[in-house]
Amino acid sequence: MRARNYFVGAAFALLAVGIGHSAVAEDIKIGEINSYSLLPSFTEPYRKGWQLAVEEINAAGGINGKKLVVISKDDGGKPADAQTAANELVSSEGVAMLTGTFLSNIGLAVSDFANQKKVFFLAAEPLTDAVTWAKGNKYTFRLRPSNYMQAAMLVEAASKLPAKRWATIAPNYEYGQSAVAVFKKLMSEKRPDIQWVDEQWPPQGKIDAGPVVQAVAQANPEAILNVTFGPDLVKLVREGNTRGLFKGREVVSFLTGEPEYLDPLKDETPEGWIVTGYPWYSIKTPEHDAFLKAYQAKYNDYPRLGSIVGYQTIKAAAAIIAKAGSTDTDKMIAAAEGISMPSPFGEITFRKIDHQSTLGAFVGKTAQKDGKGVMVDASYKKGADYLPGDAEVEKLRPKD
Repeated sequence: MRARNYFVGAAFALLAVGIGHSAVAEDIKIGEINSYSLLPSFTEPYRKGWQLAVEEINAAGGINGKKLVVISKDDGGKPADAQTAANELVSSEGVAMLTGTFLSNIGLAVSDFANQKKVFFLAAEPLTDAVTWAKGNKYTFRLRPSNYMQAAMLVEAASKLPAKRWATIAPNYEYGQSAVAVFKKLMSEKRPDIQWVDEQWPPQGKIDAGPVVQAVAQANPEAILNVTFGPDLVKLVREGNTRGLFKGREVVSFLTGEPEYLDPLKDETPEGWIVTGYPWYSIKTPEHDAFLKAYQAKYNDYPRLGSIVGYQTIKAAAAIIAKAGSTDTDKMIAAAEGISMPSPFGEITFRKIDHQSTLGAFVGKTAQKDGKGVMVDASYKKGADYLPGDAEVEKLRPKD
């Protein structure tokens, strides 16, 4: 009897293990990579955003009845570490797709990995145009509006300024180089009378703001294009305010209207800069109201732009897998090309020709309110209105 009970118990134990493995196998796993330790001001709200999305997706029944699991890794701001993380997620964790990344050089590194290994990659944040154009590939899609799109939005306002002498300040890596190049191109097309009198290229995350501000002041521009962000932006603004760099000069600035970059400036926030950003407090649409309510209920905090990006990245990934009805890479690519879906900013589409989403951005001006930086006079610019047509994209993007 004792032996019989042992074998019956063992059989039940094996059955339970089998059921457990079967249940785990039913999960859909997505890999997520980002620079959490390097850029917490953006990536922590970003993480909260995607965690909210996972919660909502699973509460609504998952993806085609299967639970969604996101496995996240920190790349530490290093392209090689990002590729290592990508390899571990694919080979060891068996993820269906890769998502995430922040810095443009890291986004390109993971995109290259995806192309080599034939893995679907949904880039969340990297903004360089190369992700979808010069170095685009069939496996890579991008959510956020690119440098071209944001530059085109800013040029629309900047080209109306009387200023003719312009200087630029940008971090010396892929993102900054790409942003300056496309802004200058689009601005010069609209205003052939523009002179570019100075360029400053501080290293990303290591700006020595004093010499940068001094050099720009010596060039005596009438307007400045700024592409710095995060702690570099705070140092630049502080030094620029101290030395009077911004007095009597127009400033156009990528990303500065995002709460994660405005908040640290507090009462040092310069007023009247033309910026892209996220004025969460003044967006009155049903889609954004629903997101804002859910986010504040879960975190008792207001969202940053990173929150939107993280949330929509995972919502988009889930929509693509659901439409494909499979985690087969080729089927997901086919499903993603031309897919439309809701977002907190309204409906967006991933274009078939270049895999760029039509998510837009807000353009407005910086101001101060109650000792805090805010974005005023903001209007939403639909991404589709600021993208080149198919004929131009075909010249910019290699054939798959």
